[in-house]
Amino acid sequence: MARLRPRGSSVFSGLVLIFIGLLLLLHNYRGFDLTDIVFRWWPLILIVWGGIKIYERTAGARSGQAGTSRISGGEVALVFGLLALVGIVVAVDHGRRRLSGMDIDFPGGTFASSIDVAPKTVPMNARVAVRGGRGDITVRASDTPEIRLAGKVNVKSWNENAAKKLSEKVSAEVVQNGDGFEIRPTGVGGGNSRVSVDMDITIPKKAALTVHSEKGDVNVSDLAAQVNIDNGNGDIEVRGTGGDVSVDMRHGDANISDTKGDVKISGRGGSIEVVNASGSFTINGEFVGPIRADKVAKGVRFVSHRTDLTLTALSGHMEAGSGSLDVVDAPGNMIVRTRDEDITVENAGGKVTIEDRNGNIQVRFSSPPKEDIEITNISAPITLTLPESSNFEILADCHSGDIDSEFQSDTLKHTSTESGDAHLEGKYGRARGPKITLKTSYGSISIHKTS
Repeated sequence: MARLRPRGSSVFSGLVLIFIGLLLLLHNYRGFDLTDIVFRWWPLILIVWGGIKIYERTAGARSGQAGTSRISGGEVALVFGLLALVGIVVAVDHGRRRLSGMDIDFPGGTFASSIDVAPKTVPMNARVAVRGGRGDITVRASDTPEIRLAGKVNVKSWNENAAKKLSEKVSAEVVQNGDGFEIRPTGVGGGNSRVSVDMDITIPKKAALTVHSEKGDVNVSDLAAQVNIDNGNGDIEVRGTGGDVSVDMRHGDANISDTKGDVKISGRGGSIEVVNASGSFTINGEFVGPIRADKVAKGVRFVSHRTDLTLTALSGHMEAGSGSLDVVDAPGNMIVRTRDEDITVENAGGKVTIEDRNGNIQVRFSSPPKEDIEITNISAPITLTLPESSNFEILADCHSGDIDSEFQSDTLKHTSTESGDAHLEGKYGRARGPKITLKTSYGSISIHKTS
């Protein structure tokens, strides 16, 4: 009697291959969350594996071939290999969806096609929201009561025919949302980094604008009302606006110029520049820098993990970055608390309060100061330069350092101790002047006359 062929592991291997293949096929058609399935339901493979082994053992015992239900090394290698393959697919997909700043470039080129949407009539003071995904957004002002939208669809693909088929499904639209209007791309699936939509938009000049963008540059100009921008990854430029400007960003540079309202920037990113603002400039977050401000009428407020700066007015220039803080021509009060920053101040017009650590401090006046000056430092020197015609009352203490002053008077008392401390106290000049308080440790204090 011929010996029956043993039952092998081909049943289990075949089922696993079919199961994994179906999962990957469904995943490629993007309506199936492979990540959730893998994390929650992967033990099903073990259950199926065990069920097949029980079946093979029962069938083998009936036929006198009980050894056919053993788990082979090939089966184990197959399971781990397929799980590793699925893990790679899940990791790549998860990274593309979660890390917007780290796109995966596809081989081939980028192909573009234009879009043009019919104008939509809206009130002159309408509320307009632009909700972009990936792509640049440009918004300009118009004196006509309508929204006009044109743009370009960019597709990364292996060939132009595939790009054309994909771009035919993508466009943009203007829809009414309550008492406002929304502008948004259409036909772009979530997480598809191959497709971006650039939108060129014209809205009424008095319309209030809100922009939400995932990735791409945002450019807004000449609007008279408030502008709010929330951008994930890209540069931002706003110019010639008549209302307040509020920006929340995660990556990129920002440039705001010629605005008549207040400017607020928060989040994190690269360089920031605000020029010619009739209102105030507030920045709160962590930015690589430099951070520049020029001619901000109502002053600057800058808060980060290391620096807290307040300028009540700025007619000149302020720059922070790369371990330094420079302020020139600030006619109002100045308060700064920081560490590890070299500070340079020229021509402050109001009260000056500086607290620093491990950074050189230099304060210079081209005309006699009129308000009090208080400077405290640790492990670094202080240099103060004043016109010879200045009048002031001074109290300077230096622990483990020297005090060098070019101002000499019978009313100034300069003393030092054997332990290396120095002290300067008294009045200079014939008239009553501001009070100057200078304190540092493990650094020197230098007081010079303006040359």
